[in-house]
Amino acid sequence: MREDGQIETQPVALSDYAAELSRVAVFAAVPSEELATLGQADLLTVPAGTTVLDPSVPFRAYCVMLEGEVTSDRMEPDGSFTRIGIARTGECFGEVVLLTGKKPMVKVVAVEPSRILRFSEDNFWHLMNCCPQVRTVVLANMQQRLQAYQAEAAHREKLVSLGTLAAGLMHELHNPGAAAKRAASQLRENLGRLQMLSLRFCDRENTPAQVACMRELQQDAIAHAKATPMSSLEQSDAEEAMAEWLDASGVENAYRIAPSLVGIGLNPDELTCMRHEFASDGLSDALNWLESLVSSVSLVDAIEESVTRVSELVMAVKKFAYDDRCTLRQFDVHDSIQSTVTILGHKLRLKQITVDKHFDASPAMIRSTGVALSQVWTNLLDNAIDASPEGGTIEVRTWSESGQLAVSITDHGAGIPEDVQARIFDPFFTTKPVGKGTGLGLEIVHRIVTQNFSGSIEVESKPGRTCFTVRLPQA
Repeated sequence: MREDGQIETQPVALSDYAAELSRVAVFAAVPSEELATLGQADLLTVPAGTTVLDPSVPFRAYCVMLEGEVTSDRMEPDGSFTRIGIARTGECFGEVVLLTGKKPMVKVVAVEPSRILRFSEDNFWHLMNCCPQVRTVVLANMQQRLQAYQAEAAHREKLVSLGTLAAGLMHELHNPGAAAKRAASQLRENLGRLQMLSLRFCDRENTPAQVACMRELQQDAIAHAKATPMSSLEQSDAEEAMAEWLDASGVENAYRIAPSLVGIGLNPDELTCMRHEFASDGLSDALNWLESLVSSVSLVDAIEESVTRVSELVMAVKKFAYDDRCTLRQFDVHDSIQSTVTILGHKLRLKQITVDKHFDASPAMIRSTGVALSQVWTNLLDNAIDASPEGGTIEVRTWSESGQLAVSITDHGAGIPEDVQARIFDPFFTTKPVGKGTGLGLEIVHRIVTQNFSGSIEVESKPGRTCFTVRLPQA
């Protein structure tokens, strides 16, 4: 007798079970007189709810269901179980583990009282060697189960890819969405200041020359509101010269409005007409009004660019899903980098980080079918900002080499530990604290650079300096 929940095991001769085995597909073609030559097996009498095989106690065996029903569940890497099959009277299981040599990671549980013939690994191979009829059916079953497993694996891979794509899309939508929201808020403040200055300007009795001067500057400002890419040294010198001229002319907020005026290509010589036409107080209001107008147009451009980036991301997903083809396009890498620096300006200001740009590539154009170039700079610069200390510097360099356009982005933070550098482009791998990173940013960068642009990306990192270098074919 056995206790409840315990499996009763006893060795038996196969010839004693010829009638039952004849109803099993694996043995149906084996003459009953040959069963005596195939050795023996263990007969398991299993109560309902009892575990027959468990991953914690690996045991390789081939099992034949004489009676009853069992379920089979595969243990996943996270410890959960996935149902892979049900075996009923006359069916067999266990040949995949034995034939592939894999570690058994399956849990088998009896759904109802069952009787099972269990062949040990040695007995199974004896069976395969001595009986061609058994071997043929076992291998056919093996092929069917492998095909089913491959189909399931392909389906799981599609789900993983979809999950990665969806998570990556959410990750990428955050930056342009936040930038558009922030620009809209700043635009609201700008419009209020612009209205106030406009009313003050209208309250004065302006001469036709003053109105003509303002109209001319307004037209130039709207036409050239987008910042012109320049190196950091050139931009710094131009802003300093403008601020000193404004301050000497008695203009309020001289150092605050100087960058916007420089951004549209103005210099002190071009503003000389205003100083001659306006009194000191009128000049201050006029130039602050002009800066408000320029800043508002720039904010509208930032909103438009952010929304465009969102639209491009959605189109990229559609192209990924429908295998669409992109036409050849020209990309100005300097403009792309400058736009990204502008959109991430809030994070730079928050940590008082300086971006030192050295645009030495000539030409800066690349011709490619690739899209989403701005995502590369967004992710690399965003990571550099996170890694940089307060008041730090990020260096952005471009140069040409052997028909390629090279871009490097360098920060001076703590660096990436050497033992994890080989994994930084893997999906979902991150060195950031829990909740601070998705582990998708660099994987997306690597995929865009290597697949969309047929380029390369490498990293050099040590404490105090991390440099990512992207190389893109110019044709």
